Amino acid sequence: MVGFALCGAAMVTVGSTVVASKVIGAGMPPFTAAALRFAIALPVFLLLLRLAGEGLPRPSVRDGALLVTQAALGSVGYMLLLVIGLRFTAAADAGVVAGSLTAMVALLAWALLRERPSRLQMSAIALASGGVALVTAGSEGRTLRVDGAALLGNLLVLAAVACEAAFLLLNKRLRVPVAPLALSTTMTGLGLALAVPFALLERPWQVEMSHAALLAVVWYAVVPTVGGFLLWYAGARRLSGAQAALTTAVLPVSAVALAASVLGEAVSLVQGFGMLCVLAAVMLGALPDRQR
Repeated sequence: MVGFALCGAAMVTVGSTVVASKVIGAGMPPFTAAALRFAIALPVFLLLLRLAGEGLPRPSVRDGALLVTQAALGSVGYMLLLVIGLRFTAAADAGVVAGSLTAMVALLAWALLRERPSRLQMSAIALASGGVALVTAGSEGRTLRVDGAALLGNLLVLAAVACEAAFLLLNKRLRVPVAPLALSTTMTGLGLALAVPFALLERPWQVEMSHAALLAVVWYAVVPTVGGFLLWYAGARRLSGAQAALTTAVLPVSAVALAASVLGEAVSLVQGFGMLCVLAAVMLGALPDRQR
């Protein structure tokens, strides 16, 4: 129960990134926000790494290239696509789309790595796809009417989910596995190095940024990035891999609840059905075969 509570709390913090990204997108350039997030989180991770008595990895050239690719996709790409996508779609919609991560991992493993999914994984992919379609179709209320801006925004959020799924798959390709804390520290440092040049092109010193966006970036850096990491691995130690994966079902629920409570967004009946489809997909993808 403690493990489920900790991993569930971690997923709540991840769900809050959707709301934070919505606020950031309205008041700050995206690369500037990413660079600031990593600049705040990196010293915290370095301190945690020192307290844990661990060091940074010394990868081979091949593994080093994989780590840079992971940082470009999972650290920088995910945040940028989420922030930009939320300029066009509602946070509640984006939260449901983000919940399709489990199905996206199975889909990319099938498409890129030729890992044929089981029938149940195929069902999870179909359910998640249907949920995303319903969310987009129900973006204008109770009627099934597709909105062009919402479609673009949801596709960008789906691309962000694909970046995160690619990050997870690439992690399995490392010849020498990297410990979780060292990996998070490395991803944060590489993310900062990748984001800063593009942030400078945005000339943030000439841009008027809102206080709400600055607070949202601080929240993103401290709570989901660092706090979410600590909660997740504290809980994952007490659970099996399937049990920990099951708690990802909390992500879309928390994102929708926070979008409604913090941003005042309304959730339509059609969108609710979409969320149920995504939750069912998560459970199908995470439960052991004998329990499905």
